[in-house]
Amino acid sequence: MRIGVAQLNATVGDLDGNLALAIDAYEQLVGQGVDLVAYPELFLCGYPPRDLLLKTRFVSDLAARLNAFAEQTGPTPAVIGFVEKSGKDAGRPFHNSAAWCVEGKVAHIARKRLLPTYDVFDEARYFEPGEDSLVLEHKGKRIAVTICEDVWNEAGELYATDPLDEVRETSPDLLLNLSASPWHQGKQAVRHEVLAKVATKCACPVIYVNLVGGNDELIFDGASMAANADGERISHLPAFEEAIRVVDFSEEAIGRESDVASLENLRKALVLGLRDYARKSGFTKGLVGLSGGIDSAVTAVMAAEALGAENIIGISLPSAISSEHSKDDAAHLASNLGIEYSTLAIQSIVDAAAGELKPLFAGLATDVTEENLQARARGLLLMAVSNKLGALLLTTGNKSELAVGYCTLYGDMCGGLAVISDVPKTQVFALARHMNVDGEVIPVSTIEKPPSAELRPDQVDSDSLPDYEVLDAILERYVERLESTEEIVAAGFEEAVVADVVRKVDRNEYKRKQAAPGLKTTPLAFGVGRRIPIVQKYLG
Repeated sequence: MRIGVAQLNATVGDLDGNLALAIDAYEQLVGQGVDLVAYPELFLCGYPPRDLLLKTRFVSDLAARLNAFAEQTGPTPAVIGFVEKSGKDAGRPFHNSAAWCVEGKVAHIARKRLLPTYDVFDEARYFEPGEDSLVLEHKGKRIAVTICEDVWNEAGELYATDPLDEVRETSPDLLLNLSASPWHQGKQAVRHEVLAKVATKCACPVIYVNLVGGNDELIFDGASMAANADGERISHLPAFEEAIRVVDFSEEAIGRESDVASLENLRKALVLGLRDYARKSGFTKGLVGLSGGIDSAVTAVMAAEALGAENIIGISLPSAISSEHSKDDAAHLASNLGIEYSTLAIQSIVDAAAGELKPLFAGLATDVTEENLQARARGLLLMAVSNKLGALLLTTGNKSELAVGYCTLYGDMCGGLAVISDVPKTQVFALARHMNVDGEVIPVSTIEKPPSAELRPDQVDSDSLPDYEVLDAILERYVERLESTEEIVAAGFEEAVVADVVRKVDRNEYKRKQAAPGLKTTPLAFGVGRRIPIVQKYLG
């Protein structure tokens, strides 16, 4: 069989736009002589729709678009994801479903059976699980239709049932999986393993159709693929871009794709997430505060790639403490990128604020409060420029800083999107070096100098934090692996350092709850997938 794979970029809630994409892809693929066209999970409404589902007309309006799509189909079936009303008096009101559309109508419906409620997923809030798997005949072949999580329950790890056990008993000739699987580093390799196990378990070829594009903090990488009955990949669509491709199971196996380009994948993912966040939110311009440091440099490079250098505004905001090399590095970066560049001095604003506060602070020692006046003056001016020019302000803080609160609320945390907030500092350095592989884009001095917030004379990050190699290793264990303090110390880290890092992570939850949305790149990011109380006293 020849299967048409429509790896497309849906926008959440853009029912008409998604419908138009679906119809266009169907016409293209039918023109190429396919036997079946497959789309990603919930494609017609976009993923994840979240509480849009609770709006009184949303699902009804979606049903109208599904019917409109079905009317465009001829003898070549199409399988497309949508939200279906459950029609039951009890339980959740909807199903996460896939419609088999052919000859102008919806002929069959598959309903997702396994509903994830971990990390960024909260499907049990809205959906009732399906009761049976859909296996039907088409052109003499038995085709099983599954939806994302339905193929991920290996050995009953998360769910009491495994839909593949039932599917296998039907002796399918092909298994389709419609997915909206968000990307994080290492995810593609995991999917390859899952796909191979599904193919060998069901003893049939598998086609995995994944969503592509950014929606809020989630990045969908596409990377749709097909495997033969032996679990060998025979086709692999590109990652981080739309693609329409015909999969023919007469093709030979192509083997496993290397993850050598992990930094390049990270760059592509962030660029895609930034571009779609801006585009789908209605922004054409981006704004970056250029400190001369590595975080703002990496953010600016990706902004220029995502939105075009002509649409990026870089602004340097020096204070009396700002070093000459930082100011030079900011200007040098802007010149290399070809972006608009301006300087706004903040010292007069800082002095005015300090003067107004002086009577109230009489007799109190100078501390971080005065340092943060600089960061907040910068936030004030950058937000004013954003408002006036309609440019999306990009927050430049990294995951390491956000984790321990090494950032200023209402200062450098101001912005509409935190591009690298899920990228540890050590990886920011690696990204910067990767961006310079073909020639200097980021000034070498920016990469080589000790990181500094430059909020007091001769300040460097290491005055307040462990070396970033140590900090990031502890944070990975505490934040992502959820290890206890004792476990981290047992792994060889200094007890006092671990205790200090853990204390900083826990006490700064309130800052992260007020941070700009950040693009997810790790298995566990700060954001909707991490639900730690702000006020809590557990130590462990």
